[in-house]
Amino acid sequence: MNTETYGSGTPVVFIHGAGGSALSWLAQKAYFERSNRVVLIDLPGHGRSDDPSSSSIDAYADAVGDALEAIACGPAYIAGHSMGGAVAMRLAMSRPSLAKGLILIGTGAKLKVYPEILEGILKDKEATARTILDTAFSDAVPSALKDKVFAEYMKNDALTIFNDFTACDGFDLIGRLDAIAVPTLVICGMADRFTPPKYSRYLAANIPGALLTLIADAGHMVIIEKSAEVNTAIDKFVNART
Repeated sequence: MNTETYGSGTPVVFIHGAGGSALSWLAQKAYFERSNRVVLIDLPGHGRSDDPSSSSIDAYADAVGDALEAIACGPAYIAGHSMGGAVAMRLAMSRPSLAKGLILIGTGAKLKVYPEILEGILKDKEATARTILDTAFSDAVPSALKDKVFAEYMKNDALTIFNDFTACDGFDLIGRLDAIAVPTLVICGMADRFTPPKYSRYLAANIPGALLTLIADAGHMVIIEKSAEVNTAIDKFVNART
């Protein structure tokens, strides 16, 4: 699995969502490498990672845990977007020594997937990917930005995207969130259609001591759409505990 490290200081690990890569976090890298040790993750089968993708959140969490132990990165703040948030939660539960805190962005305790995505991605990758990204961004996002993200998304093979969404579909921590024992920040775009704010409110209400930040006029891809607001929220959370 591919990891890239920048800067120095308190480590913050960034885990991308389904069909994504470390490139999802470029705005966060540019902001935090000035003050923190930034670790960008390409999950197996994504970006520059040569390992095969998985249909299991637990398997992704194990891969991330092994990678962080290999680079002696811990305890760290683990930030995860969407599927990456699920991976972060499982990592904090299975290897608590690696997690100093969690930053859960556009994610949930359960991530059921639209059947048309699971049914369509292997049949018509391009059309289904368009649907995914049209749903992921708020209506205010310029088409040029969507097209740029779409081009990166299409670099994934169909099986990798299918495996990711299968992993999400099987993920369920309902009733188990009290096992997360580290400070947690939950962030969600108010216009998120994949993981609506109610998902984040549930996380914040059931993870002991969790904080909630809702960002107006942003969809599921809040890390790109409202990167400044996301970065400010993360910075305040991390710096308050360093």
